[in-house]
Amino acid sequence: MFGYALLLIIAMSLIAYFVGRSAGSRFATNSQEKIHSLPSYHGAFVAVWVGIPALILLLLWVGLQGTAIDQLLLSSLPEQMTEGASASQLNLYLQEIHNVTTGRVFGEPSPEIKAAAERLIRWEAIARWAMLVVILALTIVVLMITRAQLSPRFRARNNVERIVSGLMIFCATLAILTTLGIIGSLLFEAWAFFQMVPVSEFLFGLNWEPQIPIREDQVAAAGAFGAIPVFTGTLLIAFIAMLVATPIGLLTAIYLVEYASDRVRSTVKPIMEILAGVPTVVYGFFAVLIVAPAVRDFGSVLGLAVSPNSALAAGGVMGIMIIPFISSLSDDALNAVPRAMRDGSLAMGSTRSETMLNVLLPAALPGIMGGILLALSRAIGETMIVVMAAGLIANLTFNPVDSVTTVTVQIVTLLIGDTSFDSPKTLAAFALGLVLFIITLCLNVLAIRIVQKYREKYD
Repeated sequence: MFGYALLLIIAMSLIAYFVGRSAGSRFATNSQEKIHSLPSYHGAFVAVWVGIPALILLLLWVGLQGTAIDQLLLSSLPEQMTEGASASQLNLYLQEIHNVTTGRVFGEPSPEIKAAAERLIRWEAIARWAMLVVILALTIVVLMITRAQLSPRFRARNNVERIVSGLMIFCATLAILTTLGIIGSLLFEAWAFFQMVPVSEFLFGLNWEPQIPIREDQVAAAGAFGAIPVFTGTLLIAFIAMLVATPIGLLTAIYLVEYASDRVRSTVKPIMEILAGVPTVVYGFFAVLIVAPAVRDFGSVLGLAVSPNSALAAGGVMGIMIIPFISSLSDDALNAVPRAMRDGSLAMGSTRSETMLNVLLPAALPGIMGGILLALSRAIGETMIVVMAAGLIANLTFNPVDSVTTVTVQIVTLLIGDTSFDSPKTLAAFALGLVLFIITLCLNVLAIRIVQKYREKYD
């Protein structure tokens, strides 16, 4: 029913737009005084006031409907079932009632639970239809009120711009609060982890074996949380990926901008950008089925012992995956350099290569660094290729033909399974995420410093 309600809001907003626009058109045609805003602004004013309150109501209704119905269900149960019952027991009743309504029944439920399930079905249907009726009534009332406010001198444009500015401020504030929430959750859970495991052991330990027993009779490792092997594997794979992607992506952008014909450019650039849309699992299969065997065969020819899952295979395929990020953004940055700078350099007798090295690349350095940083962030945060082609075991090695793991893979591994959430094994994922966040932040700050120092400025 949420989808129908959303379609209703969209339809009423479109109707409101055409009503407001037609009113503005009549003002422009029939009014003797000068109108303040264009008809489109009149339509937009009515549409946003119809759509936004209805959308807020829909989100609140959907968010609170389940809680309200659950409370009604608990209050409708017999007193002998709820009197003295704990919160977990009440939640168990609610879960059983919902399971009966969905058909997931194990055994014969009690008559009280059956009756509550029937009430739940009936109340949910009433709530869904009531939501549509209330939203429709709200949109009609707001449409009539806002339509009555329109006049030839009504400042519709100012009101619409004020609403749009408010939406942009809200979105920016929401993004900031989301970021602060992520940082806060990382800090809170990482602090709980560091109360169990010393910071020095985590940051400087050389052994990563987070498996711990969850029962007294279970045979498992005692747990070692030295994260140096995990960070080493992450940096090794990211370095190999950037070693592959940076020169290929940058040289491709230079060729397409300066040397390729329009026909070649129109053919090659879309093909390059298609690589960015390929799912990472496809790259993982490519790494496992094609690249990893090829690396093993080549290593056997040279007499090297190559692991079935190697950092070289994972990093090489990851480098292929992030080539479009560097190539596309570098291409855009080079094309954004003023044409007069290139023509002036060529007029002074410089060759194309000298113009590219001395004029275009320095001027486009911020955009190029942005593309490289985006690619590096993608390489550090990639999971699927590493899981399939590099492995899960944390080995402290700089040998690219050995099996390694990364921070993201360990985070995924630690957060699955039946381990309790307050155990060191689970909380270690937040500590890894916090360190990864700090490393990424430092890389961004360093890149900004480099750009500020070496960027060429022109009048």
